[in-house]
Amino acid sequence: MIALAQGNNEGVIKFHLDFRAGPAPEESFLLELNAWRTRFLELGLIGQDPDRYEGYGFGNLSRRLPGQRGDAFLISGTQTGHLDALQANHYATVLQCNPAKNQLQATGQIKPSSEALSHGILYQINPDIHWVMHLHSPVIFNNYKRLNLPCTDPSATYGTPEMASAIEALAKEPQACHSSLLIMGGHQDGILAYGSDADATGALVTRTLNRALQKAP
Repeated sequence: MIALAQGNNEGVIKFHLDFRAGPAPEESFLLELNAWRTRFLELGLIGQDPDRYEGYGFGNLSRRLPGQRGDAFLISGTQTGHLDALQANHYATVLQCNPAKNQLQATGQIKPSSEALSHGILYQINPDIHWVMHLHSPVIFNNYKRLNLPCTDPSATYGTPEMASAIEALAKEPQACHSSLLIMGGHQDGILAYGSDADATGALVTRTLNRALQKAP
């Protein structure tokens, strides 16, 4: 079992954020994200619970911004886990992301998730990654060795350049048409699924959850 880092102030933005108010993303860009968010909310992989993570919301989804060059992406806003459904104004557009300098530039009607750096590094290292799903699953997290899942260094905590670097180290190999899932060792119960197709990536999460439930002691 991973030695969990405690007192990480779940949900608090740690990077230097240059945020400017702007228009919400197009609704049509959010259909797949919202469909999978509803499913993950039902499974308890996204949400907000007073008995978990100091009561902060957990889990967030993103996609590469369609029709744009570069690594811009759309991501659910900070502390939206308690909402049953998200509207366009609950998503931010990340324009630039520099994990090494702990900097992020974004626009929209809400600030981006505190895990935006972790999403951003995945879009930067592989142009074939178009979807990232950050979720919280104690049963997957605690059984990652039985499931043979890669895990980041537990000393790298969420929302930091160290976590982004740890993710890069595991995900830098090309994954052109494949979805992958890794454990965020320094982020309690945190997992990251990513890939080129929304449904394939989401399905990988549900399959992994079913496998974990079967292997749990």
